[in-house]
Amino acid sequence: MQTSLTPAALAKYFDQTLLKAYVSEADFAAFCAESARYHFKMVAISSAPVAMCKRFLADSDVLVGAAIGFPLGQTTISAKVFETKQAIADGADEIDYVHNIVELKSGHYDYVEREIKTLAELCHDQEAILKVIIETCYLSDEQKVKACQLSESAGADFVKTSTGYGTAGAKIADVALMRRTVSDRVRVKASGGIRNLDTVLSCRAVGAARCGVSATEAIMEEAIRREQEGTLVMPENLTEMNGGY
Repeated sequence: MQTSLTPAALAKYFDQTLLKAYVSEADFAAFCAESARYHFKMVAISSAPVAMCKRFLADSDVLVGAAIGFPLGQTTISAKVFETKQAIADGADEIDYVHNIVELKSGHYDYVEREIKTLAELCHDQEAILKVIIETCYLSDEQKVKACQLSESAGADFVKTSTGYGTAGAKIADVALMRRTVSDRVRVKASGGIRNLDTVLSCRAVGAARCGVSATEAIMEEAIRREQEGTLVMPENLTEMNGGY
């Protein structure tokens, strides 16, 4: 059975993303204005512009999220702690961080769990949310499951598919696998290469609580058009609505 929804409800699933190598202050201002206009859940940015975007969004309901250890995850725990502390001090409400993929793939699970736990405790002490980016494109299904299990046991709030800088982005099958792996306490975020409304709806249908998207305005315009036509519904056939992944 298909389920209808509204563009306003859909907007709350979006973490609007701006993580380019170069972005001007005017670009950030326009980006934040768009996020505020649609009432997206969060803006996902690098840690340096957090304070600026917090000012731009001061009169809105949009949260500010900082990307930590981005995009490779190959910094020390202490470096990630320092960056996280600074981002939260600057106003970050949520932290999207890349775990150490090399340590995971090397089977050093104690290290991975310690890293996640350290950041989870830091975030929770400051009432911030922690999302662990597991970067699915580099992992086997068994490693994806292990990364999710370690994230949950260490206290993370979300597990997230991708940075968008890897060899592939979010896949519906990975979102579904991650949702099956973690308990209801942990939410799933799909991110990386999500460029159309059908993919967003498919991710949501298999259990994604958030979608990290940069093409948000085009997707919202499509959602508004479909609502007017009475066709803004959840997909029945996820194989057909796979967004090309």
